[in-house]
Amino acid sequence: MANRVGDKDEVSQAIARVQADVLALVFSVVGGVGLWAMTIWLVLKGGPHPGEHLQLLSNYFIGYSVTWAGSLVGLFYGALTGGVVGWVIGRIYNIVVSARQR
Repeated sequence: MANRVGDKDEVSQAIARVQADVLALVFSVVGGVGLWAMTIWLVLKGGPHPGEHLQLLSNYFIGYSVTWAGSLVGLFYGALTGGVVGWVIGRIYNIVVSARQR
């Protein structure tokens, strides 16, 4: 019975940790492709003022606009922002898990 408890502790410690680099990569891909896809969708949709709300991102992302070229800039900024957010979440999560295991 003692062996089963030890195995459970090993498994819970292995599962509890998150690879912050991998999480950053996943968030980076989702953020970049997501912003790129939203921009392309609005460009294809067209209209007199496509993406008025999404255009507000140009206040934070220099060079971004709801255009074909802006979609590539958005891909970069979305990936960069997503990667940073994913890495920070992973690091904070691991710090919390380490503190709870003590």
